[in-house]
Parts: sequence; C-alpha cells; structure tokens
Amino acid sequence: MKQVKSKFSGRILILFLGMILSIGAFAQSNVKGQVKDASGEPIIGASVLVNGTSNGTMTDLDGNFVVNVRPGTMLTISYIGYLRQQVAAVDGMVVILKEDQAQQMNEVVVIGYGVAKKSDLTGSVLAMKPDAKNKGVVVNAQDMMQGKMAGVNIVSKDGTPGGGATIRIRGGSSLNASNDPLIVIDGVAIDNNGVKGLSNLLSIVNPQDIESFNILKDASATAIYGSRGSNGVIIITTKKGRKGLQISYNGSTTISTKKKLIDVLSADQYREFITKLYGVGSDAYKALGTANTNWQEEIYRTAVSHDHNLTIGGQVGDWLPYRISGGYTGQQGILKTSSFDRFTTALNLSPSLLNKHLNINLNLKGLYAKSRYADAAAVGAAVYMDPTQSVYDNTSPNAFGGYFQWKTSSNYNNPTWGPYEFNNIATRNPVSILDLKNDIAHSREFIGSADLDYQVHGFEDLRLHATLGSDIAFGQQDTQISPYSPQAVYYGSYGWETILKRNFQFSSYAQYFHDFKDRNKNHFDIMAGYEWQHYWRTQKNSYWGIYPDGDPTLDSNGQSMVGQLRNVTNYRYATENYLVSFFGRANWSMKDGRYLLTATVRNDGSSRFREHWALFPSLAFGWRLKDEKMLSKVDWLSDLKLRLGWGKTGQQDGIGDYNYFAIYKNSRGIGSYYPLTGDGSVVRPVAYDPNLKWETTTTTNIGLDWGIIRQRLTGSFDWYYRKTTDLLNTAYVPAGSNFANKVTSNIGSMKNIGFEAQIHWLAVSAKDWNWTLDYNFTYNHNEITDLSGGSDPDYYVPTGDGAGGGTGNKVQAHTVGHAASSFYVYQQVYDANGRPIDGAVVDRNGDGQITPADKYFYKSPAAPVRMGLASRVEYKNWDFGASLRASFGNYVYNNVEAGMSNVSRAAVWLSSGFMSNRTPLAIADNWQTDELPAKLSDRWVHNASYLKCDNITLGYSFSDLFRCSSWNGISGRIYGTASNIFTITKYKGLDPEVENGIDNNAFPRAFSFILGLSLNF
Repeated sequence: MKQVKSKFSGRILILFLGMILSIGAFAQSNVKGQVKDASGEPIIGASVLVNGTSNGTMTDLDGNFVVNVRPGTMLTISYIGYLRQQVAAVDGMVVILKEDQAQQMNEVVVIGYGVAKKSDLTGSVLAMKPDAKNKGVVVNAQDMMQGKMAGVNIVSKDGTPGGGATIRIRGGSSLNASNDPLIVIDGVAIDNNGVKGLSNLLSIVNPQDIESFNILKDASATAIYGSRGSNGVIIITTKKGRKGLQISYNGSTTISTKKKLIDVLSADQYREFITKLYGVGSDAYKALGTANTNWQEEIYRTAVSHDHNLTIGGQVGDWLPYRISGGYTGQQGILKTSSFDRFTTALNLSPSLLNKHLNINLNLKGLYAKSRYADAAAVGAAVYMDPTQSVYDNTSPNAFGGYFQWKTSSNYNNPTWGPYEFNNIATRNPVSILDLKNDIAHSREFIGSADLDYQVHGFEDLRLHATLGSDIAFGQQDTQISPYSPQAVYYGSYGWETILKRNFQFSSYAQYFHDFKDRNKNHFDIMAGYEWQHYWRTQKNSYWGIYPDGDPTLDSNGQSMVGQLRNVTNYRYATENYLVSFFGRANWSMKDGRYLLTATVRNDGSSRFREHWALFPSLAFGWRLKDEKMLSKVDWLSDLKLRLGWGKTGQQDGIGDYNYFAIYKNSRGIGSYYPLTGDGSVVRPVAYDPNLKWETTTTTNIGLDWGIIRQRLTGSFDWYYRKTTDLLNTAYVPAGSNFANKVTSNIGSMKNIGFEAQIHWLAVSAKDWNWTLDYNFTYNHNEITDLSGGSDPDYYVPTGDGAGGGTGNKVQAHTVGHAASSFYVYQQVYDANGRPIDGAVVDRNGDGQITPADKYFYKSPAAPVRMGLASRVEYKNWDFGASLRASFGNYVYNNVEAGMSNVSRAAVWLSSGFMSNRTPLAIADNWQTDELPAKLSDRWVHNASYLKCDNITLGYSFSDLFRCSSWNGISGRIYGTASNIFTITKYKGLDPEVENGIDNNAFPRAFSFILGLSLNF
C-alpha cells in the first residue's frame, strides 16, 4: 500500500509541475517591435538582447524585430553611435534610440576633396545636419542654416517668393569683388551667376534632399579651394539610398500675412493736415479726394503656399542603392501678383563594384521654376500715395485703364487716348503698378555629378578618385507693361531677356594612406590632384514699345505707325572664363591622433588675370589635449583639442572676365547710333587695368574644441585674424587716364578680427524626456587698412544705394580706419530739448560754410555681434522647438523717413499738381527744408539692433498607423509652426534686418503659419 501511494503521489507531483511549466510556456509569446532614431527613421541591424541570456535578434530593413519572451521581460536595445536602452517587452513597442554624444567625435565630416573624422579636424569646420523638427518656412537651402552657425550670417534680401539671400562667413573680405562663399553641391562648385527667374543659387536643391551642411571657415580648411576660398566654403551633401524599400512623403501648407505697415497719415488725418496747411478752398484742398484708402492694405494679401515632396529609396540586389525624389513648391507672396512655382527632381545611384573596391556615386538634379515678379515700386508708392484718393477712377476714359492717377494735359494729339496723360513726376497708383504689369520668368536647371572612387586591388592603401560635374541653366523673363500703367504710359513696354550658362568641371586625385603600426602609432596620408573648370554664359534681350491706336505719328513714307514697334533695343553678350588648378594635401598624425598636422597647397591658373597663376598654401596643427596623461583621467572632461591654422586664399569672382585687356562694346539704347558709315552702330572702348591681379586673404586661426560630462555639453571657440590685400574695387580715376571715370583695380587692404563660440547642450536625457539647446555667438570687427588713393587722409570711395530722396546721393563710403560701407554723413544739430533743428548740421571743419568736407564717418550697417539660440524639448511622441536670432550694433539709414521729412507748403502740394503722404513723425518735426545736408545727416542713421524669434514648432510623431499582420503600417509626424513671430527692436522702420543698410521700401518679410505632415510607408 505504501508503495502504491508513493507512486501515485509522484505522478501527481509530475503532473503538477508539468502544468506549471506549461503555464509558463503559454505565458511566453512573440513580441513585435520597431527601433527608430530621433527623426523617425528605422534603424537597420540594431541588437535586441534578452537580459540575462544570450538570446536575441537583429532588426530588419524596416527596423522591425520579433522575440519570443514573456511580456514585461527586460530587453537591451543597442546600435553603434546610439545610447543603449533597456526596455520592458510590450507587443507593438516602438523604441527610439538617442545618439551617443560621446561618439560624435568619430562622425565623418565632408571637407574639400575628401572626408575626415570630426576628431581629426585641424581647421575651423562646422558640420550641421538639417533640423527636421524645427525649420520654419523653408523654400531654399539657406533657410535651414539661418541663425544656427557661429560666423555664418544669412540675411534674406526681402520677402520676394523664392528670393535670394546674402550669405557671409566671417564678414566680408572684399570691397567690390564677390563676398559670397563658394557653394559646392555634391562635388560641383556653383558659380555666383544665376539666370532669369532664379535669383537664389540654391533653388536647384530641394531642402528635403539635403543630408548635411559642412562649412569651411578658416584658410587652413579653405585653401584647398585656392582662389575661390576667401569667403569660406559651404559643402552641401544630398541623401543617398540604402537597404530596404523606403517611401516617404513630406508636405506642408503655409498661410502668410504682413506683420507691420509704415505708419503714415490716414485719410482723415491727411485732410486735416492739408486743410491746416493750405486752407479751405485752396488748390490743394480742392485736389483732395473723397475716399478713405489705406494704400498699403490694397497691395498686400493673405498668401497661401504649399510644398510637397515624395521620395522612394532602396537597393537593387546587394550592390546598387538608389534614391529618387520629386518635389513641388508653390509659394505665393504677400505682395499681390507675386508667386514662385518650382518642380524639382533628384536621382542618386551609389553602386559598389569589384568587391567594394570601386564605388560610384551618381547625382542628377533637375529643376523647372516659374516666377511672377511683382513690381516692388508699388511698395514705395503705397507709402507716399494720397490716402484720400480712390483706387479706381472712371472719369478719364481710356487714359489710365480705370485707375486713379495724377493727371496733366496730354500732348499726344491722340483723340482715342483722351485729354489727359500721367503726371510723370507724381506718385503712381500702386495698385495699377501691380495689376498692369505681367512679368514672368521660366527657368530650367540641371546639375549632374559622377564620382568614381577606386581602391587599388593589392595595394589598398591607394585610392584613385575622379569627379565629372556640370551645371547647365537657362532662364527667360518676359515682361509686358500695359500702356495704361504709369510705369510705361502710352506706348507700353514689352520685351524679353534670356540667360544661358554652361559650367563644366573635371577633377581627379590620388590619395595614399598608411598606418605605420609602430610604437608612436603614426598615420600618414597624402593627396595630389588636378582640376579643370570652364564657366560660359550668354545674355540676350530685346525691348520695345508700340504705337497705340489713334497715334498720329507717320513713318518716312507717310504711313501710320499704329501697331508698329517703337525704340527697339537689342543686346547680345557672351563671356567665359577658365580655371585650371593643381592641388595637394598631406596629413600626419602621431600617438593615435593625439598630434595632428595638415598642410595643403593649391596652384590656380585663371584666365581673368594677365599673371594667370597664384599659389595658395596653408598649414594647421591639432593637439588632442584630452589624450595627455594629466587630462586623460579627468572624468568630467571628455574632449579637449587645440587647433592652430594659417593659410592664404584668393578671390577672383565678381569682377568680370576681361578686365585686364582692351575690349570694345557696342553702345546700347536710344542715341547710340551715329549714321555716317555702315549701319551707324557705335563701339566704345571699355575701361581696364592691365595690372589687375589676385585679391589675397591671409588668415590665422586659433581654435579650441571641448566637451564635458560624456559630451553632453560640447562646444568650440575660435579666434581669427584675416588680412586681405590687393583689394579689388571699382574706384574713380583722373579724367583722361582711362576710357571711363571709374575702373576696377587693386586699391588697398582690409582686416577682419573675430571670435566665435558654438555650444551644444544635452540638458535633459531621460526615459521620456529629451531637451537640447544650441547657442552660437559671433563677434567680427571689420576695418579698411589701406586705400590706394594717394597720401590724402580724406580719400574715400563712395558706395551703396542712392539715399535721401534724390538720384545719385550716397550715404556710404569706404575709407581707411573704418568698416567697409560705413555711413558717410553730416552731423545733425539738436536743440536743448534734443529735437533736431531744421536743416542745421555741424560745420565740422570750421570754415564757415557747409560743404561735403563737413561729412564724417558714422557707424556701419554690419553688426559686430550676432547670436543664435535653438531649443528643442521632446516628451514621448511630442516635440516643441524654438529658435531665436539676435544682432547687436547694426545701423540702418531710414530712407523712408528722410524722404518724407519736408512738410513745407512747397513740398506737399507741388506746382506740378499732386500731393504725397507724410508720416506722423514728419508732421511733428515740421521741417521746412529739402536741402541735401539735412537729408544726408546722421539723424536718419538709426541703431537697428534686434532680437527675432524665427520660428516655434509643436509636433507629434506616430507609428504603426493602419498596421496589420502583413504590414507594419505608417509612421510619421504632424506639426504646426509659426515663423517670423516677433522682433524686439528700437528701430522705427518696417524691419531692422536690412541687407545693405539702406531701408528703402523693400518687399516686407511675412509672418507665416505652417501645418505640415511627414509620412513613412
């Protein structure tokens, strides 16, 4: 019995244990998940390990994984370059890996003709990936860089749709030659000459296609580009294909509106002003209208824009990654009739052949754009136009197309036209300026590059590289201005202009690497290459008027000229230049990269100078102090590197192709024919300087890269000194010494001294929270140190746009001891209460009279200090970002206020019979003079320092949308962004951010709200 009982109990125990184990077995299940990076891109090949075991798996091409574990089991997710995460297993989980800040030093950075690890850089190089989550209104590539880089200043020219921007790296280094940086797109150097319809050179690149920006700032980094590197280099690299099929869509809709208007008198205020000034019953009083028109409101609108981009990427077999993208941008301007439509396409193929020894990278980009330009003259006219007049006027049939205009008696003797013509010195109806002009440009551009990189079989330390690139663009602008428009009264204006450019380049180099594997861990690599570039450009145009119906003009045969062309002007021009170069670079490192030495040299031969060739060397040293014994054990210090650099770069852009030898040009326009021989065409010699030579910039740079707390707080400090000699500038020459009174010559020198700081802080990095801050600071002091104007200490070169309400009046000039383009003005006199005295300026030289000799140099439009701050907070699937920019010490000449300052009886109601509006400030000052010294005084030069909030963004990321058993669903992000939100400034004008320092009724920048959607299929 006992025996039987024992057997029975054992069976019960076995059965019970089996049940327990089976319950545990049934509790295990297939847990599915996905691993992504912070931008939502799937991570391929990430390790998923079950804690406490050797069991695990890898993520597939879509970042997905499946593990058979009990829900709640701890998993460790890891991937190279990202922080390891431990998470509890949950079916459908999405794991977002964050970048390991300590590994950022090993990131590969694109430099001139090659790449380098970030930790091995010896020059001042700034690498930036576009911020996919806080980017504001992005139409062109420069919009992604604005305010985010120390030493890089970007100012959009105005609010024109698709418009260009001024980019400056470490201030300007030239007076008259180009100050624009060299832009290299996938190995193709872009010249600074656009075509009709493409005022922005970066329009060809869809911002959604950009992988990274790399900015080369000091000469040790840019000297490899020789004569094109003085103003810095921006290298743009576009995205490539990768394993696994990826389909993505990015789209947005933008609503834009004006932010601010110029404060001028309303209709009722203007009537009161005219009545007090002239009295009831006066001619001026009788000329007042009965309307209440806000002319600025009439020319602006709420604009709706949209942007759509579709990308398909993947890999054919195991050797041909590909990426295809297409995009459409439809941008409507807030100034009526303005718009920009762009279609882009890009193809990248990057096959690896011969057991990955031969790598090919093919990039093809195409663009078609249609631009409609609004006549910017309407902006100024809307400020000055009499607010009591109506937009439309049907009392003058046929004359003005139904629009109100200031009239005068007609001399056309044309009965169909009517008794009036436009008063051509009066303010023009701004609405008619816009409506009666059709100005459209069609543009096409192609950029292609092919890179071949061969690692020699059996001698793998040697690489041979070749690049073939082309940039071909064509643009045609067709302009039609109605004969009823005040811009081209009676005859109208019609015509077209085309620009075609074809640029080709070929470069090749050999690069040899060798690790000595000795005690000191020496590494050496050397590169030598050759480059050929050809830039060709042609420009043609033709313009004419048309004799209208009823015109009495007869030709030489007594026939009516109605419908015939009038004053036809034709222009044809072609130009080209060549650049041939030999270049080399050598890198040596010791102690596993603790000590770094880089030397580069480039010998450029340009067709633009008689002495074709010039040599541009550089030398740089890097010392990774963190690797020294005394610092290697300092736990809180994760990186410390000293950089020293010196080099020379050149400048040859912006001066024309034939300035050093005698050429002749056909005269253009009315009166340019001398009908004695042949067809009467006149050719004239062009001014030239046979001794024209390179502009050379020598730069010294001291930099410090640092990081603490495992690279959670990182940054770089740079101090630089730049000296430019043989400045290229167009200056006045003595009468009779050349074929014109101005000629481009080498006339002096200039210096820039500056300090930069770039700081990145990962302030919070927790399970659900992530907060990053990026700050940059730039200080730059610019000063002209020599101008070849003889020994006269008062020698100066006038420059800049016209100002003061007159033609040819200059308020800016170059002179020794001051910044380029400083304001050159009279000194305003103020009374005891601080109010400016009408027409009174200081007799600075004490000669008892006011002459141009009493002018002085006062302030500069260039800000010595600029800062940028970007913040992004992420909580689970939510993200919130903001970016701000600040500029301190920039001054602006307020040409709008200066032009309206005279409120005398003779100025407001002119004898020619029209009136113009005024500002409340002008009324309060009650100035009665229009003398030039009063208009060109420092009273109108204002401090325009500002703090701007560029954009604020709130976004939400999602995944597994519409997921089913056979499909992982859709991931993506939806976001809302407000752009150009606020500006804090004391400047009273429309916008303190003025490109050239002259505030002259520019197309205003809009406030925008963007709703966007990103989808990954």
